[in-house]
Amino acid sequence: MTKQEKVNFVINTLDKLYPVIPIPLDHKDPYTLLIAVLMSAQSTDVRVNKITPLLFERADNPYDMIKLSVEEIREIIKPVGLSPMKSKGIHGLSQILIDKHNGEVPQTYEALEALPAVGHKTAAVVLSQAFGIPAFPVDTHIHRLMYRWNLTNGKNVVQTEKDAKRIFPEALWNDLHLQIIWYGREYSPARGWNLDKDIITKTIGRKTVLNDYFKKKK
Repeated sequence: MTKQEKVNFVINTLDKLYPVIPIPLDHKDPYTLLIAVLMSAQSTDVRVNKITPLLFERADNPYDMIKLSVEEIREIIKPVGLSPMKSKGIHGLSQILIDKHNGEVPQTYEALEALPAVGHKTAAVVLSQAFGIPAFPVDTHIHRLMYRWNLTNGKNVVQTEKDAKRIFPEALWNDLHLQIIWYGREYSPARGWNLDKDIITKTIGRKTVLNDYFKKKK
């Protein structure tokens, strides 16, 4: 297969598997999505989705959030991990949204990444999922799969994002990044990987990845 044929195969396969694409983190607006994505760092979406209702029952907007103390926020979100950093970030960014953005979540990388505890990936998720702005957030699943599929050299997530944006049509970025995440979880996980179920890697996978897989199976 040529590289373009591989890209087309990925797009077509994912469209068949995920014609309707659910968003992993429960939210109702850009602010609650921003908070949920921040909380998901080094945690799981399932765990975050269990905790966000407890937090949002107390405060689902920046004006109510700053009425809570950092310690109160921390007590609520402890189960998701890294609660000292995340609670400070949630309280701090809520105050900045009020002071600088009229309580609204901004719609640029620059403004989002200027907020406490908000990195490039979090900003990209908010832009794509809350505002429909083309972005290609790269998480561990996308980084792993893009390497397995020989569509990036796998050096780092920054390079993986550049490669994804270069080879996939911009109009598909917002859907594709979610489709790849779901595919990685269901068919191509880091642990318990079964190549027979992973049709994309089995078809276009990097030779070294496939060889390593079969060595481990022996």
